[in-house]
Amino acid sequence: MDTVGFTSMGEGTREDYAFLGQFRGEDRTQMADNLLSFLKRLDGPTNGLKINRYQHSLQTATRAYRDGADEETVVCALLHDIGDMLAPDNHSQIAAAILRPFISEKNYWIVFHHGLFQGYYYYHHIGKDRDGRDQFRDHPHYQACVDFCERWDQSSFDPDYDTLTLEFFEPMVRRLFAGEPRGLD
Repeated sequence: MDTVGFTSMGEGTREDYAFLGQFRGEDRTQMADNLLSFLKRLDGPTNGLKINRYQHSLQTATRAYRDGADEETVVCALLHDIGDMLAPDNHSQIAAAILRPFISEKNYWIVFHHGLFQGYYYYHHIGKDRDGRDQFRDHPHYQACVDFCERWDQSSFDPDYDTLTLEFFEPMVRRLFAGEPRGLD
């Protein structure tokens, strides 16, 4: 079989979908390469910041690593802004959706909400409510997201910080995406 026999998904057979399953596995093995490549695309203009989003991502991951975060959390710190180029207004949700099958519920929640939680540091300067994160104050992962933003994300715009290279983090990314995806609820 070179291709499926259907032109409409509803006409597909068990054999068609078994055949397609092999390609899904191949796509999954390329995830790490694709994400690392996409992360490198953030290595562009600074858009007014002191460093660009690529450097910010590396610096956030470096801070997480040096602070003793587990490997999954370090990879989340590295990829937390991966959605910036596609969807600046909801980049957090884009990154979280990409990572979700491979990370814990806690890390998913942190990545998903980090954009709002970052607002604490600047929303009051642009006419927004800096305390918007407080709507989640009773959530079990609230403090973890506060800590992620305080210790690693909001402080990672320093051009003089001794940031680790992407090559340092690459094996961590590959290990995370080499695992089987977790079930989604």
